[in-house]
Amino acid sequence: MSAPPTIGRDQVLRFRVAAQQLDRGGRHRDAAILDLGVQDTGPDGARWALEIRGARVPEDDLVLAWTLRGAPHAYRRGEVAQVAAAVAPWSEADAAKRIFDAARQYKLAGIPVLDGLDRVAGEMRDIAARPVTKGEMSTALTERLGEGYVRWCERCQATHTYEQPFRLSALQAGLELEPGTSPPVLHRIPRWRGAAKTVPEHLDPVRGVLRLFGPATPKMVSEYVDATVRDVKDRWPEDVVPVQVDGVALDVLADDLETLLDPPAADGVRLLGPFDLFLQGRDRELVVPDAEARKDLWRTIGRPGGVLVGSEVVGSWRPRTKGDQLRIAVTTWGGGAVPDGVVEQAERLAAFRGQAFSGFSEE
Repeated sequence: MSAPPTIGRDQVLRFRVAAQQLDRGGRHRDAAILDLGVQDTGPDGARWALEIRGARVPEDDLVLAWTLRGAPHAYRRGEVAQVAAAVAPWSEADAAKRIFDAARQYKLAGIPVLDGLDRVAGEMRDIAARPVTKGEMSTALTERLGEGYVRWCERCQATHTYEQPFRLSALQAGLELEPGTSPPVLHRIPRWRGAAKTVPEHLDPVRGVLRLFGPATPKMVSEYVDATVRDVKDRWPEDVVPVQVDGVALDVLADDLETLLDPPAADGVRLLGPFDLFLQGRDRELVVPDAEARKDLWRTIGRPGGVLVGSEVVGSWRPRTKGDQLRIAVTTWGGGAVPDGVVEQAERLAAFRGQAFSGFSEE
């Protein structure tokens, strides 16, 4: 048996740029990242992630829901029932992991986690006979649910439902989030008939991570999905082949190996949003080798966006808005000048926001 091919860091990153369509020009009505969901966190969120991939998807063609990791994600509206099936917990252990500290309380109360989530979803469906805010939904749920489902919250100084069961049950209840609302408004998905019975291959989260990020291990995929490693291993595709990346044994989908060995050149500039899919992989050391740069880019509070030049993230950026004017603060980790192409992308972002770009600002 021949040794697995050795893949360099540059090959992985160029593969990722192409797979995530960050090198795409023109205007399109779809984007591959919608298969895995486009996280809608921050002021520009999912819409900017689609914009920098040349995707102008009509608003009515998208649905926004809390899914993987309890974060809001945008998907194709026509696939929402299949998405609900794709993002649902795969087992009792998987469900327990996904709801964090709520699992312990469920166990103490003798509530199987999957049954508990079904109960929460049923109550949420009933409460949302009309559009409701997140706070209204939480209050109503707390009144309906008994011991095991609620907790005392020191921060809020109130008793209310656990956050993750609340978020993970919403789509299973057939509820979507109204875009641009804060606090979020939930309402029923039109013509909802429940989650689909089967998941099409392109919406499978395990395959999606492999297809859009490239070489990975079950642990890396489990961390992205927030699932158990065992459940991911049980769903690991049979059509993978082994590769070596920086001395680490990883798997890649067999159909992607040829592209991974000789990925397209990447030479564009993009201002990645803080939660852009390109920055969401669990191999941060590969994406940004410098430890200080990683601390800047992946902050716990006030996370900036990333400046992507070709296939390299070379710095971070933060918007500075005053009225209809947009300035951006750029930090280049090498200490050099702002890369060529950033001004053009900043002007693109300003136009996207309905503003005018007025130059760079200091931190």
